[in-house]
Amino acid sequence: MRPNSWGGVGVRKSADLRYYRKYGGELVMNQYVSGIIEDLRKKNPGEPEFIQAATEVLESLSVVVDKDPKYQKYGILERIVEPERSIIFRVPWQDDKGQIHVNRGYRVQFNSAIGPYKGGIRFAPSVNLSVMKFLGFEQTFKNSLTSLPMGGGKGGSDFDPRGKSEAEVMRFCQSFMNELFRHIGPDTDVPAGDLGVGAREIGFMFGQYKRLINRFEGVFTGKGFNWGGSRMRPEATGFGATYFLQEMLKTKNQSLEGKTVAVSGFGNVAWGVVQKVGQLGGKVVTISGPDGFIYDKDGVVGAEKVEYMREMRASGRDRAQDYADKFGVEFHAGKRPWGVKCDIAMPCATQNEVDENDAKALVKSGCKCLCEVANMPLTLEAMKVIIESGILYAPGKAANAGGVGCSGLEMTQNSMRMHWASEEVDQKLHGIMVSIHDLCRQASEEYYGKSDNYVGGANIAGFKKVADAMIDQGVI
Repeated sequence: MRPNSWGGVGVRKSADLRYYRKYGGELVMNQYVSGIIEDLRKKNPGEPEFIQAATEVLESLSVVVDKDPKYQKYGILERIVEPERSIIFRVPWQDDKGQIHVNRGYRVQFNSAIGPYKGGIRFAPSVNLSVMKFLGFEQTFKNSLTSLPMGGGKGGSDFDPRGKSEAEVMRFCQSFMNELFRHIGPDTDVPAGDLGVGAREIGFMFGQYKRLINRFEGVFTGKGFNWGGSRMRPEATGFGATYFLQEMLKTKNQSLEGKTVAVSGFGNVAWGVVQKVGQLGGKVVTISGPDGFIYDKDGVVGAEKVEYMREMRASGRDRAQDYADKFGVEFHAGKRPWGVKCDIAMPCATQNEVDENDAKALVKSGCKCLCEVANMPLTLEAMKVIIESGILYAPGKAANAGGVGCSGLEMTQNSMRMHWASEEVDQKLHGIMVSIHDLCRQASEEYYGKSDNYVGGANIAGFKKVADAMIDQGVI
């Protein structure tokens, strides 16, 4: 095995990627697990994102099933990959010219074993059932890792808010809620924002929900602070991921001080990462958009640059080039930032944004750590390259749990009818991320004999809490 400069260890073939058992020199996955994966592919044709996410988790659970046969006895894997409920509905709305449009709405309520369904709502043309199931499945384990009582779910629509007037967005959100309201509630399902759904959209949906049920209750998180929201929510995912990264670096006697970081995206998540990396002594040198990426050798640091990222988001133009034009830095049209020389990579944009070639470019550039901040930003092929290179690697379900962790804190504040100061929320968020990091390492040590397998550790730690609750509650 080949160690890297920070003490990570590479792997032969795909042994640590697939977490197979070794019998007589052959790498063999648990037969029960392989059967579940095969059945899943047959039952869900045309759902590549969901199959990818489920396969990655199930393969890592082979060692758990080997060690404790109760999960097979109670049919946990068969049940945990099947959503408890998938809701699909039409969303008719009228544009400013009076023309009628129809989009498709979704809410996948994946698992409620440890609490009410919890997960965001995404508005983007790429939304379909496969994406919603993948996100809801990942959310189940992510929420489990926070140790807060939240199940997993996800929703959204193929509606694109870009280029729409505020009145059109409001009419769409109200129509969307006219169906969704009957499926959610503070003790049933608590949605939040996601890609394409910010404070404005949450406000429109919450207002319509309140109008329909004639009650003011904490059915959404990510609300405006003046009407029940929490401090720190917009920054929480980026702050939390950086706290997780900080804990990883500590295990190698490293810190963020003086490190160069490549980041993708420029939304709330990237904005949070940029701020916290800077506060901890690092320097983010890239951000990106659909049009390409910028390279700022001096770093996206200082109040003016950080504030301009907010202006870029609010503009609705969705152009990273605006930053390059404003500050006179390099812009690389149509490209992604993963060939830039960096110490740390933090993908913050969307699923499968880092492919095999991007991963090879990161390794070649000398990157020593990759921390996923988006949901499943690496393809399986890219994941294999990163693991085999020995790069220190954190999966999104652990590293980006700060967002839903802060949402859980918002739910607590709503129940208590009170607000916490920013400093108190930040302190609690930091504690949640340290705890998640420790859970991942403990599970990795128990099942793999080494503590730095964050991918397997996160999957196992998240799975066991949910699975044990499902056993306790019977066959439902």
